[in-house]
Amino acid sequence: MNSGAPGTLVVGRVKFFGRHRGEVNSSAFSPDGQMLLTASEDGCVYGWKTQSGHLLWKLGGHTGPVKFCRFSPDGRLFASTSCDRTIRLWDVVEAKCLQVLKGHQRSVETVSFSPDSKQLASGGWDKQVVLWEVQSGRMLRHLGGHQDSVQSSDFEPSSDCLATGSWDATIRIWDLRTGTPAVFHQELEGHSGNISCLCYSASGLLASGSWDKTIHIWKPSTRSLLVQLKGHVTWVKSIAFSPDELQLASAGYSHMVKVWDCNTGKCIETLKVRPVAIAPKGSERPAKRLGVGRQDVYPPSPPTCFWQGALDVAHACAFTPDGKLLVSGAAD
Repeated sequence: MNSGAPGTLVVGRVKFFGRHRGEVNSSAFSPDGQMLLTASEDGCVYGWKTQSGHLLWKLGGHTGPVKFCRFSPDGRLFASTSCDRTIRLWDVVEAKCLQVLKGHQRSVETVSFSPDSKQLASGGWDKQVVLWEVQSGRMLRHLGGHQDSVQSSDFEPSSDCLATGSWDATIRIWDLRTGTPAVFHQELEGHSGNISCLCYSASGLLASGSWDKTIHIWKPSTRSLLVQLKGHVTWVKSIAFSPDELQLASAGYSHMVKVWDCNTGKCIETLKVRPVAIAPKGSERPAKRLGVGRQDVYPPSPPTCFWQGALDVAHACAFTPDGKLLVSGAAD
């Protein structure tokens, strides 16, 4: 891991996005941070302008609740998964469905793109991991081995390996350089609860979050645990490395986001939204909302807070290429 002193986070503002007709299950930022995707229990995927909160589109097509969503690294596509056992690939510019991928036997819970945006990995309640070719929608490989639902996945920066996390409390690293079928490469054990999220750093370190309320940072090549991060009071839902790998942000299943020093394992910031009651106008029954906050990284200075509203559950945290931290979550 890199050396250096992380700067002080200055907390920005919260916007509310309130047109969902069901619970918000997942959210994801575009690679440049300019767009936000939300996946809803109402069976639709929503696209928003992060800065203005303007709704770009509401896309139907899934026949069940949408469980997860993610942009491709090149920003041209996004994928959504559903209880209807399918993955849908969408064009960002035209906001239209390009492919419907079928192959899972139960709800699809996770999806991830390879760094070159040419392959897609998915996993779900059928305990299976499936690799797909993005351009054709063709199934490439079927990876079995987990003993419970596969809930998270991420490609190594080189695309040589795929990491998957399961409710069997294990992480599996699949070596994709071998022929079909892919050979199980190694298994990382250490968590005492379900694996809920995974994230590779640019140099190939792997972070994992779990229902055991901890985060582990691994060096997969040696199967060694480098740092264990403790401090969340609820299970960890989302994690993200800063571009320089000095920091890691984590969102628990709460209104709290923590920022950690990756070298020492110490929590350097805990971001918590001040609860403020905001009643939607013109509606007796409020729609489900999503709150988005932006925290900018500055040189050391006294932190100032400008939060408005309250995040109930933090779904996603992501660093933009210039080091800004974006956080989104459900808002009551």
